Amino acid sequence: MKKVWFITGCSTGFGRALAIEVLALGYRAVVTSRKTEDIEDIISNYPETSLGLALDVTQKIQIKECVAKAIDMFGQIDILVNNAGIGYFGAVEESEENEVRRMFDINVFGLANVTNEVLPHMRKRRSGHILNIASIGGLRSFPGVGFYNATKYAVDGLSEALSKEIAPLGIKVTVIAPSGFRTDWAGRSANNSSIIIEDYAATAGKNKNDIRERSGHQPGDPVRAAKAMIAITETEHPPLRLLLGAAALKGARLKLEELNKDFDTWADLTASADFPIEP
Repeated sequence: MKKVWFITGCSTGFGRALAIEVLALGYRAVVTSRKTEDIEDIISNYPETSLGLALDVTQKIQIKECVAKAIDMFGQIDILVNNAGIGYFGAVEESEENEVRRMFDINVFGLANVTNEVLPHMRKRRSGHILNIASIGGLRSFPGVGFYNATKYAVDGLSEALSKEIAPLGIKVTVIAPSGFRTDWAGRSANNSSIIIEDYAATAGKNKNDIRERSGHQPGDPVRAAKAMIAITETEHPPLRLLLGAAALKGARLKLEELNKDFDTWADLTASADFPIEP
């Protein structure tokens, strides 16, 4: 039997593209969205191999119910894709705490809660693969999206630790780090801060406007990204991190150069913080 996918956030973007691709390839899939009407067109084409469920990842009871329904219908979950997430635009000082906490609840705690509900089933079978959708913004930060960056750094760090905990149990983890793709992330999926501080116009403000203006014209193709994600689930040794998009690769390499420059420049001062080595 084909593997079973459990995908969150399938109404638009990566989640929608991935759900369509995996079902077209004959996989079985649990396709979730906060509103089932947003995914009805996907699951209606695959009544035998798909299960459409309403899932708000901030609701732990819903998570538990959805995972139970998935196991009841398919008997297993082989691949979990934590895709549900939102963005938020504002300089760090401009950002509103309630909006930031909401983003963390979805992007970080929602992801963690879905993962923790699925893991017992994967542990029991000593098999599984978890794909956590992060961002190049989880490796390299940009003005105007500092708290969004923080959520994605959290996803990256959590995923790396998790991978080391569950690798001996036969379960794999991959962090997906895309650059600009034609999803709704810079559209309806990201709110602006209502606070505007003119001193940040040339940094956070400019980057926010640039991102908004490029929405719908980004070089990244969600369908090609979905195919890449499927490809790594079919390999024996998938990467811990998969960059998607040429800009993601360029940005990650620039970050490595910046880190190495600082590490090398301040290496002596860094080492001086230790107790002296005993003769």
